[in-house]
Amino acid sequence: MVRVRRELRDAAAELGRRDPVLARAIAEHGPPRLGSGRPRQSPFVVLARTICHQQLAGAAARTIHGRFEALFDGEPNAEAALVLATDQLRSAGLSGAKVASIQDLALRSASGELGLERAGRLDDEEIVRRLVAVRGIGRWTAEMFLMSSLGRLDVWPVDDYRVRKGYARLYGLDPMPAP
Repeated sequence: MVRVRRELRDAAAELGRRDPVLARAIAEHGPPRLGSGRPRQSPFVVLARTICHQQLAGAAARTIHGRFEALFDGEPNAEAALVLATDQLRSAGLSGAKVASIQDLALRSASGELGLERAGRLDDEEIVRRLVAVRGIGRWTAEMFLMSSLGRLDVWPVDDYRVRKGYARLYGLDPMPAP
């Protein structure tokens, strides 16, 4: 059985007390399972994987990401990514736009500009502000990073189609709510 963080359990219980629709959903699916609040992988690794996967089907994204990881001796890191030639990155199957995004992420990570090694001390909006400055990373990606990698509980990605569609289904709304 997957362990659920106590704060997630408590938050789900409180939401269930406040909203009978959410209470039914929580009873059926259980409380959310998010990260521990401490990234298991470096922010560079997580965000580079996200860039590799953007707008691609699962199998293709996994193949390209696997080729990207194979370019490194060990786990990918910003400093090593900076010495890779554009042609090497393109040979992994990355588009020109994704290469530019990964290079920008690597440059900002290696220089310390992102400062995400201290992400636990930063508030959500500061992390979003820093991440959306990186080419190819938008608010949605930043919010997914907050939730999945940092285990932030008070994030609601209103621009996510699936979140809005799920909300509409749960509450029987037609049309689906706008962000």
